[in-house]
Amino acid sequence: MPQSSLHDLYVDALRDLYHAEGQLAKVLPRLAKAADARELRAAFEDHLAVTRAQVARLDQIFAELGVKATGHKSPLAAGLVAAAREALARTAPPPVRDAALIGAGQRVAHFGMAEYECARTYARLLGHEEAAELLQECLDEEAEADVLLTELAQTVVLVEAEDKEPATRKKAAKR
Repeated sequence: MPQSSLHDLYVDALRDLYHAEGQLAKVLPRLAKAADARELRAAFEDHLAVTRAQVARLDQIFAELGVKATGHKSPLAAGLVAAAREALARTAPPPVRDAALIGAGQRVAHFGMAEYECARTYARLLGHEEAAELLQECLDEEAEADVLLTELAQTVVLVEAEDKEPATRKKAAKR
């Protein structure tokens, strides 16, 4: 679709987000099931509820704009979902696989933060303050997910992965 105005960019950003969140809602249950660490599994399960709330907010914004709520396939979002699926297919010790799942989750969260920030900015520039507030909520949730995944990586998963590294690799790393 040609983007001849800021409104067009805004609607396209919303459609990218709508598609990305829909794809994420499909992959999050699989990420949760694949996670070995209980805390990581819970984080993915909790984010599924957050994702559904974000889709509901996007539905509300589309309704207020009088635009049909449809997704617009984003090549970047599709690549991130493909990377998450690759992490799911990884055959590695559970802590290493969990680290790969965390990395996939963080890449998706960073994409979400960037997209929500753009859409929020467009909403503000267009005078859609209520939509901007809803998009800010989504942005804040993505940032919270990123912080949680970072904490899990540092406190649970990577510590366990390090404990299971071969002794020769540990010695080499200390040099």
